[in-house]
Amino acid sequence: MGQLQRLVLAAGLGLAVASLQAQVPFDVSPPEIVSPEQPAAAIPAATTRTTSAGTGHGLDAADLEAFFDGIFPLQLERSDIAGATVLVMKDGNLLLEKGYGYADLKSKRPVDPNSTIFRLASISKLFTWVSVMQLKEAGRLDLDADVNRYLDFQIRPAFNKPITLRNLMTHTGGFEETVDDIILTDPKKAVSLRDYLIANQPMRIFPPGVVPAYSNYGVGLASYIVQRASGEPFEQYVQEHIFAPLGMTHSSFYQPVEKPLANLPSEGYRTNTTKPTVGFEFFNPVGAGGISSTAADMGRFGQALLKGGNLDGKSILKPETLAEMWTPQFRASDQLPAQCMGFYQDWRNDLRWIGHEGGLIAFHSLFFVEPQQKIVLFVSYNSAGGGAQPRPEIIRFFSDRYFPGPPKVEFLKTPASELNEIAGQYEPSRRAETTKLKLSGLFDQRNATVDKDGVLTIHDVKDLRGHPIKWKPIGKDLWQAEDDQQRIFAIRDGSKKIVRLAIDFPGMQLQRVPWYENSRFVLPALWSSLGGLALVVVATVLRIGRRIFLHRRARLDPQPGTRWIPWGPRMAAFAWVIICATILSWQIATRDAITIPTPEWYPWFAVMNWATAIALALSVFAMASAVTIWWREGMRWITKVKFTLVGLACLFLSWFALHWHVIGPAHRI
Repeated sequence: MGQLQRLVLAAGLGLAVASLQAQVPFDVSPPEIVSPEQPAAAIPAATTRTTSAGTGHGLDAADLEAFFDGIFPLQLERSDIAGATVLVMKDGNLLLEKGYGYADLKSKRPVDPNSTIFRLASISKLFTWVSVMQLKEAGRLDLDADVNRYLDFQIRPAFNKPITLRNLMTHTGGFEETVDDIILTDPKKAVSLRDYLIANQPMRIFPPGVVPAYSNYGVGLASYIVQRASGEPFEQYVQEHIFAPLGMTHSSFYQPVEKPLANLPSEGYRTNTTKPTVGFEFFNPVGAGGISSTAADMGRFGQALLKGGNLDGKSILKPETLAEMWTPQFRASDQLPAQCMGFYQDWRNDLRWIGHEGGLIAFHSLFFVEPQQKIVLFVSYNSAGGGAQPRPEIIRFFSDRYFPGPPKVEFLKTPASELNEIAGQYEPSRRAETTKLKLSGLFDQRNATVDKDGVLTIHDVKDLRGHPIKWKPIGKDLWQAEDDQQRIFAIRDGSKKIVRLAIDFPGMQLQRVPWYENSRFVLPALWSSLGGLALVVVATVLRIGRRIFLHRRARLDPQPGTRWIPWGPRMAAFAWVIICATILSWQIATRDAITIPTPEWYPWFAVMNWATAIALALSVFAMASAVTIWWREGMRWITKVKFTLVGLACLFLSWFALHWHVIGPAHRI
């Protein structure tokens, strides 16, 4: 989902977030799961007050409202967001439940936290995993069995090791990223959960249980297993076994929502709220991002989690099952937040948040609980601008205001020469390897460098102010941001070489890029090749123009003995330049739009494949000319060099098109 800033360090294509400390790191192992308690006696929200440690503000209704009344109007104005909703609870008491802005700008319908339905995207995953654990309690599912046991189609074998539900819950199934049909806005094009999973099964690029690679497909697979094991459609199962017991009367996995709720969903807005609305976003697979809900309903879900799976005498999970779900399952270091069973941790100051975020084209949300402090925090925005900056601001500013941070760490004074191992080019583990989406990974790479003072920077990774984050060592292979709490841990292979970087978001890591895929080599070679072929195109056009308009035929004749050679390189140059110019023009035309591939794209991808195939065929002639020109007598050296450069450019572009899947199955994205 969403979210390279989240997926690279703090905020993922979703994305979106962390904490720690000291020279000799204090104990940052996960807190023990707080034993579920019975609801405390009801206390009026206005009189409920918890005094935070240090110099923090009192966490009470009046201060919370003042805080959010200050931050939300600013966010809505700055990021062009139409509306937002927020809920905060402490010890079972409602402290704040409020809407800001509009659910519908056209009709000026305000956001109502009790009735305005927002699309919560990946927060859906928590409900899928609760459903899985309910069926585990019932003895219908084994978390460590091959998932093929529960399917009526097969996950293709790879790495001689099956995928389990536990792998899916920790995003370590090893699936590559896929975005085919992930978001639709036309209900006529909706497909069943089973059909979607069969048609869009991604390849596996990591062995199960080894490398986290956040996967919507993996969660969708689990939602279908819920459907198979329960004998009920997934949407109906969640309705009857989670929403109904908890009294979540304004929540649904049906897309669109049922008729009684049809007038309640907020409109969704793009990066510019003056443009047409996005429309209802159908998310595939449903269990990974299809939920619609309100702030009030999410408050009830949060209460149930903090009370051991119980609310108002109704139970959705046993306390010991919930404790198991919140037990860390996967992380590279105990100095970093862990991936639990479906939930992931987000550390800041002394708080150990656990929950999930979510993002669609328009809607961006966060839902976290803090088990020790018994806090529920939910926020959702109905516009595209709510993703990159507003969500990280909320979790950070809230934590800092009410639970001020621990003492500043003391950084190690390690010589830069001992730290340079970490330098290099990295790419997200959440990526595509066998589809056309692989090409986007070339532009997602990040270069890590260490300066003479031993300060680590990662290209284009910035803080909320837009400043590059500077990282300094605080332990063996452990780095922390100079002015904040984000951390990085360097992962080594058996030969002690750094191969990956673990970050604060446990659902993904950064993996070192092999030299032949390094964008610092590939992109200059790409631009140089295209530039050289563009010169061939320009020279050919000028030559033709002079022949037509100036009738200078004699000077345009090729050097004797080379008449059969020029057409191949020239046609190849035209083909490659036209292909790249078309792609570039499309990117420029859609640079302000948020687009998700749909089946309507497939014919264009097919055209791209045919055009690329022609370019590859013509490149054979160009490369042959580059070789044979050296055997011909009487050729000027400059002629040989030009043909060689054109041949090399065509060779590189041919490799590029094949390796980065510019040509490939049109329906696999």
